[in-house]
Amino acid sequence: MIALIIRELRIAWSGGGLLLPVAFFLLVATLFPFAIGPDAALLARIGGGVAWAAALLAALLPIERLVAPDVDSGVVDQLVVRGWSDSGIALAKTIGHWLGFAPAVMVAAGLSAALLGIDGATLLMLEAGLLIGTPGLAALSVATAALVAGLRGGGAVAGLVMLPLALPVVIFGAGALESGVGAMKLLAATSLLLCAGGPIVAGAAMRIGRS
Repeated sequence: MIALIIRELRIAWSGGGLLLPVAFFLLVATLFPFAIGPDAALLARIGGGVAWAAALLAALLPIERLVAPDVDSGVVDQLVVRGWSDSGIALAKTIGHWLGFAPAVMVAAGLSAALLGIDGATLLMLEAGLLIGTPGLAALSVATAALVAGLRGGGAVAGLVMLPLALPVVIFGAGALESGVGAMKLLAATSLLLCAGGPIVAGAAMRIGRS
């Protein structure tokens, strides 16, 4: 399991993949104030939601290379022959994907706090929410990638599949910045459900794809 997670991390960080979520997050944080104007109060009120939307899109960025390349090259088949279950492979991919983008997103959230008008207390809640919610986004990304593997234009289809399913995570994550513990508990429950069900769904999709 550890070797497979390290492999996924190596793939995620290759070609500047480690810096891509940070650059994307900071780009959103830089451009958004220009779009809505210099109203500091408005920025402070919606900054957390912008951060969560950027985190969702950062999780979606590498979705085409999470599962499809390994399916096409026969890596998944070789792992199954060696005794790996499809769900176990999906779990390792989920952990590797989370380690590949979530820490970078959390660092970028801290760097962009001033641009979005986020104060210290709100930033602490945002970082806690990202720590809780990004595993769910990672599991959903891998499950979606497995479902669309082999489809032409899978990246576009993946966005259409994943974005509606990820809305509860974004809503509860942004809501926790104002509502506090209640929304944070809902975020944790949603993320836990996605983490539990995502590898199962992804494993079933990969197994069906081989049949």
